[in-house]
Amino acid sequence: MGEQVKDEFRPANDSRKRAPVESEKVKPMKTAESKPGFAQRWKDAQPTKSHLVWACVVTAILTMIVGFNWGGWMSSGSAQKMADTMVKDAIVQRLVPICVAQYDQDPEKVAKLGELNKLTSYQQIQFVRDQGWATISGDEKPDTKVADACAKLLIQQAQALE
Repeated sequence: MGEQVKDEFRPANDSRKRAPVESEKVKPMKTAESKPGFAQRWKDAQPTKSHLVWACVVTAILTMIVGFNWGGWMSSGSAQKMADTMVKDAIVQRLVPICVAQYDQDPEKVAKLGELNKLTSYQQIQFVRDQGWATISGDEKPDTKVADACAKLLIQQAQALE
């Protein structure tokens, strides 16, 4: 819009320039600038090389965290430890019937089973070791894990007979 000049009476010989005066009634309209939406900002985004590198690094780290914690991934050291534990447990499970068979060959097995029932779990393991039932042929000393599993199995058999 054009500038408005306030009309006032002036003599003809007045050479002063008139200064424009804004009217209080008419104010220029302010244009409403809308904020760009997410889609527009995404479209206008231009990532730099450093942003892309950091995004790749963060993505790789997050992938590893999720994979190792919840994805079932494991390191070779963890897999080896798990395999060793599984092998030892399998060996114990295969040797327990031999321990029970050695118990069955003992002529005083009924009296010894009564003693075994009266002991605490640690004492039961020691009792089976002392009797030699957990000593497998070729070994010099009894295996504690075999003695523990054998004692538990003998106690279960004793309770089943009662």
